[in-house]
Amino acid sequence: MTAAGKADLLRSLQTDSVLLLPNAWDAASAAVIAAAGAPAIATTSAGVSWSRGRQDGHGLGRADAIDAVARIAAVVDVPVTADVEGGYDDLTATVTDVIAAGAVGVNLEDSRAAGGPLYPVEEQAARIRQARTAATRAGLPGLVLNARTDVILFGLGDLDEVIARTLAYAEAGADSIFVPGLLDLTALRTLSDASPLPVNAMAMPGGPDVAALTAAGVRRISLGSAVAQAAYTTARQVTLELLGKGTLTSLDGTLDYGELNGFLAP
Repeated sequence: MTAAGKADLLRSLQTDSVLLLPNAWDAASAAVIAAAGAPAIATTSAGVSWSRGRQDGHGLGRADAIDAVARIAAVVDVPVTADVEGGYDDLTATVTDVIAAGAVGVNLEDSRAAGGPLYPVEEQAARIRQARTAATRAGLPGLVLNARTDVILFGLGDLDEVIARTLAYAEAGADSIFVPGLLDLTALRTLSDASPLPVNAMAMPGGPDVAALTAAGVRRISLGSAVAQAAYTTARQVTLELLGKGTLTSLDGTLDYGELNGFLAP
Protein backbone atom coordinates (compact mmCIF):
# COMPACT_ATOMS: atom_id res chain seq x y z
CA MET A 1 0.00 0.00 0.00
CA THR A 2 1.26 3.48 -0.82
CA ALA A 3 1.86 6.11 1.85
CA ALA A 4 -1.19 8.01 0.62
CA GLY A 5 -3.26 4.84 0.87
CA LYS A 6 -2.07 4.22 4.42
CA ALA A 7 -2.89 7.81 5.38
CA ASP A 8 -6.38 7.43 3.94
CA LEU A 9 -6.80 4.16 5.85
CA LEU A 10 -5.63 5.72 9.11
CA ARG A 11 -8.04 8.61 8.65
CA SER A 12 -10.94 6.30 7.89
CA LEU A 13 -10.21 4.19 10.96
CA GLN A 14 -10.89 7.20 13.21
CA THR A 15 -13.84 8.61 11.26
CA ASP A 16 -15.77 5.58 10.05
CA SER A 17 -15.20 3.49 13.17
CA VAL A 18 -13.37 3.63 16.50
CA LEU A 19 -9.59 3.36 16.19
CA LEU A 20 -7.93 1.32 18.94
CA LEU A 21 -4.31 2.37 18.82
CA PRO A 22 -1.57 0.62 20.84
CA ASN A 23 1.73 2.49 21.12
CA ALA A 24 5.10 0.95 20.24
CA TRP A 25 8.61 2.16 21.02
CA ASP A 26 10.86 -0.10 18.95
CA ALA A 27 10.73 -2.55 16.06
CA ALA A 28 10.00 -5.63 18.16
CA SER A 29 7.15 -4.04 20.12
CA ALA A 30 5.65 -2.82 16.85
CA ALA A 31 5.94 -6.25 15.25
CA VAL A 32 4.23 -7.89 18.24
CA ILE A 33 1.42 -5.32 18.24
CA ALA A 34 0.85 -5.71 14.49
CA ALA A 35 0.87 -9.51 14.75
CA ALA A 36 -1.80 -9.26 17.46
CA GLY A 37 -4.08 -7.59 14.93
CA ALA A 38 -3.75 -3.85 15.55
CA PRO A 39 -5.00 -1.95 12.47
CA ALA A 40 -2.50 0.87 13.06
CA ILE A 41 0.36 1.69 15.40
CA ALA A 42 1.36 4.88 17.18
CA THR A 43 4.78 5.57 18.60
CA THR A 44 5.22 6.71 22.19
CA SER A 45 7.80 9.40 22.90
CA ALA A 46 8.03 8.17 26.48
CA GLY A 47 8.79 4.60 25.43
CA VAL A 48 11.30 5.73 22.83
CA SER A 49 12.96 8.05 25.37
CA TRP A 50 13.25 5.30 27.97
CA SER A 51 14.68 2.87 25.42
CA ARG A 52 17.33 5.49 24.60
CA GLY A 53 18.25 6.05 28.25
CA ARG A 54 16.47 9.39 28.63
CA GLN A 55 13.58 10.68 30.70
CA ASP A 56 10.35 11.52 28.92
CA GLY A 57 9.39 15.16 28.56
CA HIS A 58 10.80 16.82 25.44
CA GLY A 59 14.27 15.40 26.10
CA LEU A 60 14.28 13.22 23.00
CA GLY A 61 16.03 14.65 19.96
CA ARG A 62 14.59 14.59 16.46
CA ALA A 63 17.23 12.17 15.16
CA ASP A 64 16.42 9.53 17.79
CA ALA A 65 12.68 9.98 17.34
CA ILE A 66 12.91 9.64 13.56
CA ASP A 67 15.20 6.62 13.87
CA ALA A 68 12.60 4.87 16.03
CA VAL A 69 9.83 5.69 13.54
CA ALA A 70 11.90 4.32 10.66
CA ARG A 71 12.65 1.07 12.50
CA ILE A 72 8.98 0.62 13.41
CA ALA A 73 7.63 1.44 9.95
CA ALA A 74 10.11 -0.97 8.36
CA VAL A 75 8.71 -4.03 10.15
CA VAL A 76 4.94 -3.49 9.86
CA ASP A 77 2.51 -3.07 7.00
CA VAL A 78 -0.13 -1.14 8.95
CA PRO A 79 -0.21 2.68 9.11
CA VAL A 80 2.19 4.25 11.60
CA THR A 81 1.57 7.58 13.29
CA ALA A 82 4.49 9.26 15.01
CA ASP A 83 4.58 11.06 18.34
CA VAL A 84 6.76 14.07 17.52
CA GLU A 85 6.09 15.85 20.84
CA GLY A 86 6.25 19.58 20.09
CA GLY A 87 8.01 19.16 16.76
CA TYR A 88 11.54 19.45 18.18
CA ASP A 89 13.74 22.31 17.04
CA ASP A 90 12.43 22.49 13.45
CA LEU A 91 8.83 21.49 12.82
CA THR A 92 9.12 21.53 9.04
CA ALA A 93 12.19 19.29 9.10
CA THR A 94 10.53 16.96 11.61
CA VAL A 95 7.42 16.47 9.47
CA THR A 96 9.53 15.99 6.35
CA ASP A 97 11.76 13.43 8.07
CA VAL A 98 8.84 11.56 9.65
CA ILE A 99 7.23 11.07 6.25
CA ALA A 100 10.53 9.92 4.76
CA ALA A 101 10.82 7.43 7.64
CA GLY A 102 7.49 5.86 6.71
CA ALA A 103 4.93 7.43 9.04
CA VAL A 104 1.63 8.66 7.65
CA GLY A 105 0.44 10.53 10.73
CA VAL A 106 1.85 12.74 13.46
CA ASN A 107 0.88 13.67 16.99
CA LEU A 108 1.74 17.35 17.60
CA GLU A 109 1.58 18.87 21.09
CA ASP A 110 0.75 22.46 22.00
CA SER A 111 3.03 22.49 25.05
CA ARG A 112 6.41 24.17 24.82
CA ALA A 113 7.90 21.89 27.48
CA ALA A 114 6.86 19.20 29.93
CA GLY A 115 4.37 20.79 32.31
CA GLY A 116 3.83 23.79 30.05
CA PRO A 117 3.47 26.56 29.19
CA LEU A 118 1.30 26.09 26.12
CA TYR A 119 1.71 27.88 22.84
CA PRO A 120 -0.91 30.60 22.45
CA VAL A 121 -3.79 29.17 20.44
CA GLU A 122 -3.09 31.34 17.40
CA GLU A 123 0.57 30.30 17.36
CA GLN A 124 -0.26 26.61 17.67
CA ALA A 125 -2.81 26.93 14.86
CA ALA A 126 -0.06 28.44 12.72
CA ARG A 127 2.20 25.52 13.60
CA ILE A 128 -0.51 23.09 12.49
CA ARG A 129 -0.73 24.91 9.16
CA GLN A 130 3.07 24.76 8.95
CA ALA A 131 2.99 21.00 9.49
CA ARG A 132 0.35 20.58 6.78
CA THR A 133 2.39 22.66 4.35
CA ALA A 134 5.50 20.60 5.11
CA ALA A 135 3.57 17.38 4.52
CA THR A 136 2.25 18.64 1.20
CA ARG A 137 5.73 19.61 0.06
CA ALA A 138 6.99 16.18 1.16
CA GLY A 139 4.43 14.50 -1.07
CA LEU A 140 1.89 13.46 1.57
CA PRO A 141 -0.79 16.17 1.77
CA GLY A 142 -3.09 13.68 3.48
CA LEU A 143 -0.81 13.25 6.50
CA VAL A 144 -3.10 12.53 9.46
CA LEU A 145 -2.45 15.32 11.95
CA ASN A 146 -3.54 14.54 15.50
CA ALA A 147 -3.51 17.83 17.40
CA ARG A 148 -2.75 17.28 21.07
CA THR A 149 -3.66 19.86 23.68
CA ASP A 150 -2.19 19.58 27.16
CA VAL A 151 -4.69 21.94 28.78
CA ILE A 152 -6.13 19.24 31.06
CA LEU A 153 -2.99 17.14 31.52
CA PHE A 154 -1.02 20.05 32.94
CA GLY A 155 -3.96 21.78 34.66
CA LEU A 156 -3.66 24.90 32.50
CA GLY A 157 -7.31 25.49 31.74
CA ASP A 158 -10.79 24.03 31.63
CA LEU A 159 -13.02 22.30 29.11
CA ASP A 160 -14.01 25.62 27.52
CA GLU A 161 -10.34 26.22 26.72
CA VAL A 162 -10.07 22.73 25.24
CA ILE A 163 -13.08 23.36 23.02
CA ALA A 164 -11.74 26.74 21.90
CA ARG A 165 -8.43 25.16 20.95
CA THR A 166 -10.20 22.28 19.23
CA LEU A 167 -12.13 24.66 16.99
CA ALA A 168 -9.01 26.66 16.16
CA TYR A 169 -6.95 23.56 15.43
CA ALA A 170 -9.71 22.15 13.23
CA GLU A 171 -9.82 25.34 11.21
CA ALA A 172 -6.02 25.18 10.85
CA GLY A 173 -6.23 21.71 9.28
CA ALA A 174 -5.94 19.16 12.09
CA ASP A 175 -7.59 15.77 11.55
CA SER A 176 -8.32 14.86 15.18
CA ILE A 177 -8.01 16.32 18.67
CA PHE A 178 -6.16 14.55 21.48
CA VAL A 179 -6.74 15.59 25.10
CA PRO A 180 -4.60 13.42 27.42
CA GLY A 181 -5.84 13.48 30.98
CA LEU A 182 -9.47 13.94 30.00
CA LEU A 183 -11.35 10.77 30.99
CA ASP A 184 -14.48 12.20 32.57
CA LEU A 185 -17.22 10.73 30.40
CA THR A 186 -19.55 13.71 30.67
CA ALA A 187 -16.76 16.08 29.64
CA LEU A 188 -15.78 13.80 26.77
CA ARG A 189 -19.37 13.76 25.53
CA THR A 190 -19.50 17.57 25.70
CA LEU A 191 -16.25 17.80 23.76
CA SER A 192 -17.32 15.21 21.20
CA ASP A 193 -20.58 17.08 20.59
CA ALA A 194 -18.76 20.40 20.16
CA SER A 195 -15.83 19.12 18.11
CA PRO A 196 -15.78 18.96 14.32
CA LEU A 197 -12.88 16.52 14.72
CA PRO A 198 -12.73 12.93 16.01
CA VAL A 199 -11.76 12.95 19.68
CA ASN A 200 -8.73 10.95 20.84
CA ALA A 201 -8.67 9.80 24.48
CA MET A 202 -5.77 8.10 26.22
CA ALA A 203 -7.07 5.08 28.11
CA MET A 204 -5.61 4.49 31.56
CA PRO A 205 -5.70 1.62 34.06
CA GLY A 206 -8.72 2.12 36.28
CA GLY A 207 -10.32 4.50 33.81
CA PRO A 208 -13.27 4.05 31.46
CA ASP A 209 -13.08 1.06 29.13
CA VAL A 210 -13.42 1.09 25.36
CA ALA A 211 -17.19 0.68 25.45
CA ALA A 212 -17.65 3.61 27.83
CA LEU A 213 -15.29 5.88 25.90
CA THR A 214 -17.01 5.00 22.64
CA ALA A 215 -20.41 5.76 24.16
CA ALA A 216 -19.04 9.18 25.14
CA GLY A 217 -18.25 9.90 21.50
CA VAL A 218 -14.53 9.10 21.47
CA ARG A 219 -13.33 7.85 18.09
CA ARG A 220 -9.62 7.22 18.72
CA ILE A 221 -8.33 5.44 21.82
CA SER A 222 -4.58 5.24 22.37
CA LEU A 223 -2.50 3.88 25.24
CA GLY A 224 0.40 6.32 25.48
CA SER A 225 3.29 4.82 27.41
CA ALA A 226 1.18 2.10 29.06
CA VAL A 227 2.39 -0.83 26.95
CA ALA A 228 6.02 0.15 27.51
CA GLN A 229 5.33 0.51 31.23
CA ALA A 230 3.83 -2.97 31.27
CA ALA A 231 6.92 -4.41 29.57
CA TYR A 232 9.28 -2.74 32.02
CA THR A 233 7.06 -3.80 34.93
CA THR A 234 7.47 -7.40 33.81
CA ALA A 235 11.25 -6.95 33.74
CA ARG A 236 11.17 -5.71 37.33
CA GLN A 237 8.80 -8.44 38.53
CA VAL A 238 10.90 -11.20 36.99
CA THR A 239 14.06 -9.79 38.55
CA LEU A 240 12.52 -9.37 42.01
CA GLU A 241 11.14 -12.91 41.94
CA LEU A 242 14.44 -14.36 40.73
CA LEU A 243 16.46 -12.55 43.40
CA GLY A 244 13.88 -13.17 46.12
CA LYS A 245 12.12 -16.52 45.86
CA GLY A 246 14.42 -17.90 43.19
CA THR A 247 11.42 -18.83 41.05
CA LEU A 248 10.27 -17.74 37.60
CA THR A 249 6.48 -17.76 37.72
CA SER A 250 6.46 -14.16 36.49
CA LEU A 251 7.52 -15.55 33.12
CA ASP A 252 4.41 -17.71 32.78
CA GLY A 253 2.52 -16.89 29.61
CA THR A 254 5.37 -15.12 27.85
CA LEU A 255 5.69 -15.32 24.08
CA ASP A 256 7.54 -18.34 22.76
CA TYR A 257 11.08 -17.49 21.64
CA GLY A 258 10.52 -18.87 18.15
CA GLU A 259 7.21 -17.04 17.72
CA LEU A 260 8.68 -13.72 18.81
CA ASN A 261 11.79 -14.20 16.70
CA GLY A 262 9.61 -15.03 13.72
CA PHE A 263 7.90 -11.64 13.81
CA LEU A 264 11.13 -10.06 12.57
CA ALA A 265 13.26 -10.50 9.48
CA PRO A 266 16.39 -12.69 9.59
